[in-house]
Amino acid sequence: MSFKRFLLGAGIGFVVGAVLKDQLTKELISPEKALRVVKQKLNKQGVVEGSWIHMIPESYEKNLLDYTVYRGGVSCTIEGDFYQFDFIVDGHTGTILELTSQD
Repeated sequence: MSFKRFLLGAGIGFVVGAVLKDQLTKELISPEKALRVVKQKLNKQGVVEGSWIHMIPESYEKNLLDYTVYRGGVSCTIEGDFYQFDFIVDGHTGTILELTSQD
């Protein structure tokens, strides 16, 4: 085997390995970032008065899909009325999976 072929194979292997590593080891976003996402969305509707989030991610199943999520809550004023919401946020993407009002 020539040295050039060896280097080409090693280079291709390195690139494929780096891409696969990124795909297989997706990091969780921080709980603070997850809370920030929810607050930014609700700030478009009203004024956020208070918020909290569980710092430890947990497993969650919705529509037969498994997620690693953060749970929390937000209180806000929308058009003069006070509301409290519970939320569930995907720990990998920051997508709000559930937002429910505490009536």
